[in-house]
Amino acid sequence: MTAPSIIGSSSFSFYVPNQDYLKQCVDFYTACVGFGVHSRKESCVYLVSENGKLSIEVVAKSVDLRAVESLFILQCINLNDLIKNLQLWKKPVQISPNELFPNECFTVDPLGKVIGFTLTGNPLSTVPKVAKLTPLDHLSTSSTMSHSISNTNLAGTAGLTAGKRRNVAVMTSGGDAPGMNANVRAIIRAAIYRGCKAFAIMEGYEGLVKGGPEYIRELNWEDVRGYLSDGGTNIGTARCMEFRERPGRLQACKNLIEAGIDALIVCGGDGSLTGADVFRAEWPSLIQELRDTNRIDEEQYNSYKHLNICGTVGSIDNDMATTDATIGAYSSLARICQAIDYIDATANSHSRAFVIEVMGRHCGWLALMAGIATAADYILIPEKPASSKDWKEQMCKIVSDHRGRGKRKSIVIVAEGAITNDLEPISCEAVKDVLVSELGLDTRVTTLGHVQRGGTAVAFDRILATLQGVEAVEAVLECTPDTPSPLIAIDENKIVRKSLVDAVRITKSVATAIEAKEFDKAMSLRDSEFIEHLSNFMAMNSADHNEPVLPVEKRKKIAIINVGAPAGGMNSAVYAMATYCMSQGHTPYAIHNGFSGLARHESVRSIDWLEIEGWNSIGGSEIGTNRNTPEETDIGMIAYYFEKYKFDGLILVGGFEAFASLNELEKARMSYPAFRIPMVLVPATISNNVPGTEYSLGADTCLNALTEYCDVIKQSASATRERAFVIEVQGGNSGYIATFASLTTGAQASYVPEEGIELSQLELDIRALKESFASEKGLAKAGKLILKSSNASKTLTSQVLADIINEEADGKFDTKTAIPGHVQQGGLPSPIDRTRAARLAIRAVQFIEEHTDTIAPYKYSSDFPFDDKTISATAAVLGIKSSHIKFSSIRYLYDFETELGRRMPKKIHWARVRDIADNLVGRTRLTRTQ
Repeated sequence: MTAPSIIGSSSFSFYVPNQDYLKQCVDFYTACVGFGVHSRKESCVYLVSENGKLSIEVVAKSVDLRAVESLFILQCINLNDLIKNLQLWKKPVQISPNELFPNECFTVDPLGKVIGFTLTGNPLSTVPKVAKLTPLDHLSTSSTMSHSISNTNLAGTAGLTAGKRRNVAVMTSGGDAPGMNANVRAIIRAAIYRGCKAFAIMEGYEGLVKGGPEYIRELNWEDVRGYLSDGGTNIGTARCMEFRERPGRLQACKNLIEAGIDALIVCGGDGSLTGADVFRAEWPSLIQELRDTNRIDEEQYNSYKHLNICGTVGSIDNDMATTDATIGAYSSLARICQAIDYIDATANSHSRAFVIEVMGRHCGWLALMAGIATAADYILIPEKPASSKDWKEQMCKIVSDHRGRGKRKSIVIVAEGAITNDLEPISCEAVKDVLVSELGLDTRVTTLGHVQRGGTAVAFDRILATLQGVEAVEAVLECTPDTPSPLIAIDENKIVRKSLVDAVRITKSVATAIEAKEFDKAMSLRDSEFIEHLSNFMAMNSADHNEPVLPVEKRKKIAIINVGAPAGGMNSAVYAMATYCMSQGHTPYAIHNGFSGLARHESVRSIDWLEIEGWNSIGGSEIGTNRNTPEETDIGMIAYYFEKYKFDGLILVGGFEAFASLNELEKARMSYPAFRIPMVLVPATISNNVPGTEYSLGADTCLNALTEYCDVIKQSASATRERAFVIEVQGGNSGYIATFASLTTGAQASYVPEEGIELSQLELDIRALKESFASEKGLAKAGKLILKSSNASKTLTSQVLADIINEEADGKFDTKTAIPGHVQQGGLPSPIDRTRAARLAIRAVQFIEEHTDTIAPYKYSSDFPFDDKTISATAAVLGIKSSHIKFSSIRYLYDFETELGRRMPKKIHWARVRDIADNLVGRTRLTRTQ
């Protein structure tokens, strides 16, 4: 057999700890792999390939094995013969893509080093260069790789050539936040998948300064099992005064070098990330000092001249500039909203007022978003203070106005950093005293405290933390010594890299501006979304009480209708639309029970302020909904009622049926002048299948419900130890929910309608499941989940899949089905759906205000310009696309971006998320050609 060659290199060296290992390694590489001995010395053996083009040096030397490479890729002439040889030597073998047509295989040498063999000449290719793919003759079933590497999907490392690889470390610092564990899991597994060694630095900067194996630990694939559903941070966090001084940073530098780490990812707040950037800036001088004082040798100095650092933001306050959300913020907001929802019930029962303190020392984001999500009467935040007199008068006026209109309860939310414009703190007790003395209300104070940090992460934080963790690994691997330290951020719906230095600088300048009483400047330094939310809250809070903003001649009659299946956030959207309309002076009308209700029962009602009080936190659809479109009902009768009530605009809230309805109304403008008004769709469906947007209201509520359901099912499977569950997921022809639920729950596989279920893929997944159970025997948290979209296959139902898996399991484990059904629609809408509903709803009303004058001149024109793009743009879908909120013409979307037969957009925006979800559980997904 011809000895293989290392891809991208002509030589390779590695170390063994003693002479016994030296002999074992030489025997393995000569007798099994096919190398010859070129020369021997007492503690060194040179091995060469048959053609002399490759040499491997095996050296017996005592070194820190954490800094030694553990994987290299060899090009092989005859992979089949090699695999048979490895089996004869009783070596563990992992084959990719399958045993029938092997393209790559991986094994472990006597030192425990992972070695890859491939037929390809280019490590980035899957096309064999040196031989054709031929079926592999009989393979014994005992060739499964050992537990330590069986699930790492080592095929993913084939893109790495021999030579120096990054050793990537992750640490969490500052206050803990839900989702940090998901971030750590993603970083560890993404690093391993990319062929790197992965380390966790325990106890934050304290562990970095103390160093040693106790604090700087190499983690393998299985070490982060179960992290997704754990709250807090399992690798610990601690304050460290030593790191703030240069001697502490010097020791940290030495500890990283000794561990062989040259890339560090820090998950924390602005203080933690500031420390990380200072560390990187000082690194050249620190390593120079270590060399000059002989604490490291010349080889170490040359190998670790540069440290790549990347930041992911873990902070419940959401106070980091340049990113829309930080890891943990929405989980904390969920705890707050849940608590206020509970308090709301008792407040209503006793007609009480409650003052609720939430976290936010320098940032009022939690208080603001909780105020919107729960329709609180008043909020106090540090960014917008008033004088000691003004805030009391404003609060008392709003609360008394609400009480005067029949509201039985009052909720005031106070950020812990709330101040007056004289920088005097505003305490909850002070707020309570004002409500008691000025309004005579029975008032209670509730301080939520560290409850806001606790609990498992919501679906959004798991997704954000995971995607940011994967991107952080990509960033540190791509960074050069000249690249500024990146911060992984999210902009609307897109993961992006920002400057860490700029983000920290802007964040700190907000607190500085507040301390200098420059409140307008502090507000301007917050992102535009924060300012928009504050403006929206103030507008909705003054609805139907203050004088309307617009003059009488600009006030409109705006109809609101729900179309399609119920989705979390529908009521929140209706509430926001109605209250904003009232504050502007418009008259909001609710069309009850969809287009069928309008055509058959004239179900039009103007919306009363007190009637919709509390709708923000109610699931379903209070005005009713159904799936019938105008043409399926009676479009002529619908036009008649539109004309009768003289609607000036229409807002639809719903899914694909609402999308189709808007298209029908836009096309009917030629025949029915009543439809020549601005019309806009706010997408709301758990399937998230509306063209023109990457996010629909209800999807987050659904994911939260499904994630919680899967956590419970996985707990049951883990308790039984040897059990898997096939869970059937809704979503129609869209695999969005199944894909993201797979990411949030760590499911072993997910099957979606866009791909169907290939029998070869199913066979591969079952084999991986069997290997996984075999290697994890006795381990905790070993339950397995498989997610199947209901429309992924009509033949292979969830029960059939479970039966097939049970048949193939040979009694070594069993498989059950679980069908959550309409539980996936969720109960109470999530805070994300509530707050996004408010934002999108108000944008929709503003769209009608802005486009009324555009189409009004053509209302009764006999020469209606149907093909005019400006006119067609007045019927639009409001969506989130990448990093933007935008309106898209329904005609363009319907004609060019919609796959009508499948009720789906043509472009699947979440395809890469499927790859990430599979990679992080070690799943190999076959392509059609494979």
